[in-house]
Amino acid sequence: MKNIKLKICGMKHPENISEVVKLQPDYMGFIFYEKTPRYFEGKMPEISSAVKKTGVFVDEEINIILDKIKEHDLNAIQLHGEESAAFCAELKTLLIETEVEVIKVFSIKDDFDFERLKEYEPVVDYFLFDTKGKNKGGNGITFNWEVLKEYPSKKPFFLSGGIGAEEVEAIQELKAYFEENAKENLLYAIDVNSKFEEEAGFKNIEKLKEFKKRF
Repeated sequence: MKNIKLKICGMKHPENISEVVKLQPDYMGFIFYEKTPRYFEGKMPEISSAVKKTGVFVDEEINIILDKIKEHDLNAIQLHGEESAAFCAELKTLLIETEVEVIKVFSIKDDFDFERLKEYEPVVDYFLFDTKGKNKGGNGITFNWEVLKEYPSKKPFFLSGGIGAEEVEAIQELKAYFEENAKENLLYAIDVNSKFEEEAGFKNIEKLKEFKKRF
């Protein structure tokens, strides 16, 4: 499992952010969506260049996304709404001279129409699969991962949705499945959030530290 990346999302409090940075996750997510208790605002503390700062947006205007990229020197953009493939293409074109990655989120419960992904494949860098729930992320529950065994794409993806320490074995099994059947590391990264929180936006460092050791 050493090739799998770790994204810690829903960061909010400066001191807590600085402590999480010391764990050296591959990605750190900041949610720029006001209708969540994990909404990030204010000044971002200094973050190692080894950690990719990821801005999470929900059906936001492109000019605002570009402003946030500039303001916080973001390395990746996660689109968590109903953004169209045309929207992603326009954003990707505007970012063509940068190394900013574009991640498109799709929510799953018990099934999913993978045909929806085809038009997005040329215009995003990664997909992210999350649990369909009442909130835009941070619902604390997993979806049926068996659905992903029908994944037809060669585009690497992030796995999200209620991931905690008790999901490690299932993650290992899913990654092994893709390595055996697809001959590629399609399960690129795991995205954790609410299962490691003491309160919304505040992460438990010891729990994260123990979790990271297992990858």
